[in-house]
Amino acid sequence: MSRPAATDNTFAAAAVSLRAHSDADPAILTHTVSPSLAPDDARAKRGAFILGGAHGSLAVARSLGRRGIPVWFISHENSLPRFSGYVSRNLSWRGPDHPNAAADLLDIARRNDLKGWVLIPGGDAEAGFVSQHHDALSSVFLVTTPPWQQMKWAYDKHLTYDRAASLGIGYPLSYYPRGHHDVVELECRFPMILKPTVRERKNAFTREKAWRVDDRAALVSRYDEAVALVGVDAIVLQELIPGRGSAQFSYAAVWDRGMPVVSLVAQRLRQLPIDFGYTSTFGQTIENKDVEEAAVRFLKSIDYSGLVEVEFKYDSRDGQYKILDVNARSWTWMALGALAGVDFPATLWRIATGEQVSPIRGTPGAAWMLSSRDVVAACREILAGSLSPLDYLRSLRAKTVFAAFAADDPLPGVVELPLVIARQSGRRLSELLGKPAAS
Repeated sequence: MSRPAATDNTFAAAAVSLRAHSDADPAILTHTVSPSLAPDDARAKRGAFILGGAHGSLAVARSLGRRGIPVWFISHENSLPRFSGYVSRNLSWRGPDHPNAAADLLDIARRNDLKGWVLIPGGDAEAGFVSQHHDALSSVFLVTTPPWQQMKWAYDKHLTYDRAASLGIGYPLSYYPRGHHDVVELECRFPMILKPTVRERKNAFTREKAWRVDDRAALVSRYDEAVALVGVDAIVLQELIPGRGSAQFSYAAVWDRGMPVVSLVAQRLRQLPIDFGYTSTFGQTIENKDVEEAAVRFLKSIDYSGLVEVEFKYDSRDGQYKILDVNARSWTWMALGALAGVDFPATLWRIATGEQVSPIRGTPGAAWMLSSRDVVAACREILAGSLSPLDYLRSLRAKTVFAAFAADDPLPGVVELPLVIARQSGRRLSELLGKPAAS
């Protein structure tokens, strides 16, 4: 993690190279963030600047805000963290995909005197953007995201699986078709899933993270749809490893220069959809040496630093834990860490600001719940016969932290469900009208 020395010429030096090709509209930035928005205490005290994200970024804001650290949130979306009482400033910008995003961000930092603040991305696109502009942003911020040389192995699933193969770590059987004809002729077993190799742009494919297909006709149709959204080179076809949420595990940690500092392993117990879930609704910390060992081996091989969640699924057919994703940014259930004794955002902050932190591993038995959706997941599991009402009630007895609600910060828990409904309704309306869906 970068620890730059602050100088009076930092902003000018960083901005010159970026401004050479910038068409940023000063009026937009002045309207969005003016110097008057920066209070005296924010100027005098180093704070955290969070880029995008939802539940994970909310957990970051709460963790740092409870410690008296100023937290600013910037996004091009109507995201949940905007409603947190621990976010002292909410800003808007044109987003990480804009060609002049780096220049825009540096301009915002200059206008608000954010030199030396800790920069924490909350989404895939934001993490990729920070990594690819690591040098320029590090001249102003304390950047917690690794440079692209390390980040690419986490960001691009093709590279992730190549690295896993070289390390002897299991991964799902994967195909990288070169076009429609390859998919028509592909010899494979169903069900299959289609996944984007990177999630830079938000659309129907990248938002859902994966599409399930159960036969050849669906595969071809969905593949053509995915190509139209992300292109031929950004799609991977995979076998669907059998098993519901309880077969999925995550290693979560903060690393510093190729070594873990704080870490835990969690098991996803409920999800939506229940058969093939891309949204966890209830998870619990556990001990699992196999998952931990595989994740550590992968991260050491790329000399990783920063926040990370490595997802695995247990394949009962061959007894292997197979790597699915490496999320090099804040993740949805990040708040679980503090309940298990390893506060990820606080640790990241301490390392970024130069403190020495002793290694700690999280304790088993702590739980996290996305309550607005877990009731639905539980009901569907009960109706499917895979969860008994008694087992559901027993799961509620665990010490639990909630994704959106907190007693000292209640508003995000109040607005979360209306936000989800409004966002999904907007997307469906956009699709009916044949227009790009709003993020």
